[in-house]
Amino acid sequence: IGRLIIGQNGILSTPAVSCIIRKIKAAGGIILTASHCPGGPGGEFGVKFNVANGGPAPDVVSDKIYQISKTIEEYAICPDLRIDLSRLGRQEFDLENKFKPFRVEIVDPVDIYLNLLRTIFDFNAIKSLLTGPGQLKIRVDAMHGVMGPYVRKVLCDELGAPANSAINCVPLEDFGGQPPDPNLTYATTLLEAMKGGEYGFGAAFDADGDRYMILGRNGFFVSPSDSLAIIAANLSCIPYFRQMGVRGFGRSMPTSMALDRVAKSMKVPVYETPAGWRFFSNLMDSGRCSLCGEESFGTGSDHLREKDGLWAVLVWLSILAARKQSVEEIVRDHWAKFGRHYYCRFDYEGLEPKTTYYIMRDLEALVTDKSFVGQQFAVGNHVYSVAKTDCFEYVDPVDGTVTKKQGLRIIFSDASRLIFRLSSSSGMRATIRLYAESYERDPSGHDQEPQAVLSPLIAIALKISQIHERTGRRGPTVI
Repeated sequence: IGRLIIGQNGILSTPAVSCIIRKIKAAGGIILTASHCPGGPGGEFGVKFNVANGGPAPDVVSDKIYQISKTIEEYAICPDLRIDLSRLGRQEFDLENKFKPFRVEIVDPVDIYLNLLRTIFDFNAIKSLLTGPGQLKIRVDAMHGVMGPYVRKVLCDELGAPANSAINCVPLEDFGGQPPDPNLTYATTLLEAMKGGEYGFGAAFDADGDRYMILGRNGFFVSPSDSLAIIAANLSCIPYFRQMGVRGFGRSMPTSMALDRVAKSMKVPVYETPAGWRFFSNLMDSGRCSLCGEESFGTGSDHLREKDGLWAVLVWLSILAARKQSVEEIVRDHWAKFGRHYYCRFDYEGLEPKTTYYIMRDLEALVTDKSFVGQQFAVGNHVYSVAKTDCFEYVDPVDGTVTKKQGLRIIFSDASRLIFRLSSSSGMRATIRLYAESYERDPSGHDQEPQAVLSPLIAIALKISQIHERTGRRGPTVI
């Protein structure tokens, strides 16, 4: 490697890394991140490699890196090399290698990415929304991750939002002592501010800027799956999509099927993939997919090969500017047109890997047995009949790669779903994620609490998995 591009003060958002890789046609990029986990000396530290298309390394690349890592016998270091990460510009060094000189460029972390955003959105329309006598008051929480400089430069300096619209914009190594996870559990400062009714739009970002949360006035929460579907239904508000067109949508298998109903109305295909953004990159590179999303607060389009939190926020502001409605009105209009998908994710974290292995093994044997299909479960006034079950596997339509054992699905005759998925967690522990989804077409049923609607499904899930009895847990973390 003869040239490194580094963000000023060592800071770049994950979407900006993808943007720069694609802009300068780099061989790849290395991202050092805690993502949404607790940071600092006692917290998380991850090393992630993105390939030349700007997206996360596919499994074949990661596996190859791992194989090579087992053969390394020595490596050279240069302990006297000193680089000023705060000084913009090019610095050159003679390291006596085949690249003479070795070049390091410190770049403005926002500049290249902002230039891309200018080609996607109507900044004048958004600026008109955020300024003037009838301005929309917004509150945006960077949660002490890398997004502070982006929020200030894009939303405040470029688009005219008042400086006090942005909070927690100083990046801190420990994120101020809390996980920078943009959800109702951790973004409590933003939630309380929104509940006051002063602000009409709120957003929070995770530490590396690829995930986001949207809130409306009085703390009205937009679920990630609803956000994805609403963005899909309103892409005509964005100049980029009016010019490029919409070729298809992608969602991870656990993500709600709200997107599928929008796709059907627009007559475009939906690709259902395993969890992990790398599966979307192939679809976008091949021209099959224009918009992708996950239930874990990640959404993005083919402008990059990463999910992109600030892009999603600008899409929402574009929709608000075009439709001249509140966040809540837009969501309720969407439900009235397409129906509401009640949806929740429950995380059983920090479990013994051996315990989770046996729970999932036994559950797979139960639900994939032929006799399980057709079984009925009566809970209160509800009777659920099993229509289909499987252990999800994905065949990539581009290269034919098969990815197996990506979660257990139980689909009922009324289109309700239960999904169990094993997820790696911090350290040597493991996480079982349980997803529940139920569809309600009748607008008179759109004002219920998701957990109340889903409680019969959860009761079925707990009965067949015995997860509480086998883990000693009383309850999960609700996402």
